Amino acid sequence: MRIGVPKETKTLEGRVALVPAAAGDLVRRGHEVWVEQDAGTLSGFADADYARLGVKIAPDAAALYERGELIVKVKEPIAGDLALLRSDHLLFCYLHLAPEPALARRLLDIGLTGVAFETVELDDGELPLLAPMSVIAGKIAVQVGTHYLHQPLGGKGKLLGGLPSTARGKVVVFGAGQAGGAAAALAAAGGSNVVVFEKRQDRRDEMMRLGHNVTALYPYDDLVAQEVASADLVVGAVLVTGAVAPHVVSRGMMEAMEDGSVLVDISIDQGGCFETSRPTTWKSPTYVEEGVIHFCVTNMPGAVPQTSSQAICAAILPWVDTLASGDWRDNRALARGINVEAGRLVHPALQSMKL
Repeated sequence: MRIGVPKETKTLEGRVALVPAAAGDLVRRGHEVWVEQDAGTLSGFADADYARLGVKIAPDAAALYERGELIVKVKEPIAGDLALLRSDHLLFCYLHLAPEPALARRLLDIGLTGVAFETVELDDGELPLLAPMSVIAGKIAVQVGTHYLHQPLGGKGKLLGGLPSTARGKVVVFGAGQAGGAAAALAAAGGSNVVVFEKRQDRRDEMMRLGHNVTALYPYDDLVAQEVASADLVVGAVLVTGAVAPHVVSRGMMEAMEDGSVLVDISIDQGGCFETSRPTTWKSPTYVEEGVIHFCVTNMPGAVPQTSSQAICAAILPWVDTLASGDWRDNRALARGINVEAGRLVHPALQSMKL
């Protein structure tokens, strides 16, 4: 099969779906792999790195989409991509369609088959292609939260880890999956007092094992309001597979927070888990509501493209190979990942969308 890897076009998005070594492996397995010129540059991979492994370089996006049958990219298609996609394309990438009815409608009109990374689901409910980017987003959430707490950036001027004679900072994390767990672990390692809200007992147990400065709680509304009110940094990492994220922090809860506190919404790709969340970009990453700094960038791992590209590629490569074999529909995990096909919404979480 002809596999096409376009250059990402989202604002300040530096990732590439296949690093040279992975693309070379696919070539050795008999596939024809095309990569758009400079697609890997921001991740540290030159066109020559691909070419020496037998990968073909397309001069532009139009040529790439023309040659490709299986289109493998990182982020959801936007205007330039949508103009080049065809009904015979098999699209494999993050889609996050639940909060984006206009994108869903456009893909339905094109008539292609779209398999979303975030909804490829194993029999045990694991989401193997969401996990690596979730871990990175969780770590970035604490890094940027720490940064925006600095007073010159509008923050309250709090050092999260504290030191002798000063109080430790407080970090509240919603969700103890891959993203929330990574955020909690980094915040705890840095010396913060961490409170993690999670419904699953096994995950609460896991969070408690991170250290004596971590408390894991069930998200009762009244308890959430109490803990959020005294938080310096709040990280949202709530996920319902394929669906819009539920709101876990209301505007009313936020009004009780100290000015200059920070909210980081990792769930923003699925609509956001704070009532006041709205998507931002790395070019203009923050805004202020109720005196609280909001960071809601929809492609957080794109800030570390070399690390992110290596991580996502290692996760998706076996699935790309299966899709490219042409005999993939019996693979239950990939079948669960189909979001759109032949003008229909396929994934159960999307079928009630109003388009």
